[in-house]
Amino acid sequence: MSTGIPVRATLLAFLLSLAAASVAEAQPADALEGVWTADRYLLAEGSEHEVRGQIFFTRGHWQVLFFVMDESGVAQRGSGEGGTYQRTADGVVFSHLFHLSIGDPMPGLAAAPLRMVVQAPDGAPLEPTRVDVEGATLTLHFPSGNRMTFTKAGELP
Repeated sequence: MSTGIPVRATLLAFLLSLAAASVAEAQPADALEGVWTADRYLLAEGSEHEVRGQIFFTRGHWQVLFFVMDESGVAQRGSGEGGTYQRTADGVVFSHLFHLSIGDPMPGLAAAPLRMVVQAPDGAPLEPTRVDVEGATLTLHFPSGNRMTFTKAGELP
């Protein structure tokens, strides 16, 4: 005849495993991490451009390659950037270790001569950026007032 102790211990273990599972579901991995496909570049002065490319976020590192397209779908500007980032309460602070860009003038964007910069980690420019992740949409709100939107890769409409 059982005293009930093994049943209580089994029930307690079961309840603890359910509680651990619900805590894991309530605290998902950082929603920012992964691959995002570039969509739109919305400038503070009102212009809007299609962009093509991708941004990657891993734990503490980021890399982006994007092209700003004209109304006929031809790339007029391009930028490859990367470095490290720190999370903040409402976004990230990008550390720009690498930057390669060039571009023709477009509405809201001046001509950009070829730029190639490699920074030491202790001298890299910092860019505090607000981040909004809503479902499969990522919006980066830059200090300039410009925004760029992305769609989670593999979840395109």
